[in-house]
Amino acid sequence: MSEAELFVVCKNCGSEVSPYVTECPYCGQRVRKRAPKIPARGTEPEEPRRRRAPSLPRLRRDEIPGIAPDTRPYATAALVVGSLVVTILWGSKVVGFQHLGVLQGPIQGDWWRLLTTSFVHDNAGVVFATLVTTAVFGTHLERRYGPALVVGTFLLAGAAGAAVSVALAVYPVTGANGPALALLVAWLVDDRLAERRGEERGNDLIGVAVAAAVLLALPLADTNVSWAAALGGVAVGAIVGVLVSPLRR
Repeated sequence: MSEAELFVVCKNCGSEVSPYVTECPYCGQRVRKRAPKIPARGTEPEEPRRRRAPSLPRLRRDEIPGIAPDTRPYATAALVVGSLVVTILWGSKVVGFQHLGVLQGPIQGDWWRLLTTSFVHDNAGVVFATLVTTAVFGTHLERRYGPALVVGTFLLAGAAGAAVSVALAVYPVTGANGPALALLVAWLVDDRLAERRGEERGNDLIGVAVAAAVLLALPLADTNVSWAAALGGVAVGAIVGVLVSPLRR
């Protein structure tokens, strides 16, 4: 027991009194509400129990570290559904390319077309390839980093790809090959950087390579799909992946 614990000082008279009394024997002033427990002879006072730090549950089978599998990817679904709705409206001739905001030539002040042209597709093959890729990699990114990243990457990649097409005079610009490539590349860059940090995620990259090859080959199959927009999407995806990867360990 330390010297400071051998007595307490009465605030009323200043006398040193036993730490095991509740009232000062000299002036009657109460020095504490209740007397402390006297430890049994030969025993040491118990140390306060430390609370256990909360621990995360074990990963479930096939669960990827850093991804919440129960989180519903609403933002990704909204992008896919929105693209499908716009494409169906065009295919049913309810509205034309010009009204949907497709970039068919020089902008001439219609800068909003840089954002809207990625939502319009002119054939089923392009719709399937771009929106399936958007759904898969958008879901992975949304569960890891949240919906704002997915929507922001999709729109930024679409606008950047369209801007590159305008700068290089590559027209028309339709479809989400640029945004889909951006989401794929952002996921891939994050995965590779995580591996360098020692995180073993066990992802199979063969499917990623196949999806990327299909998207890059779309301009060869459909002249309305811009190869310049694909390059813009790849650049945006790489930048996004580098910036966000350190945020989730």
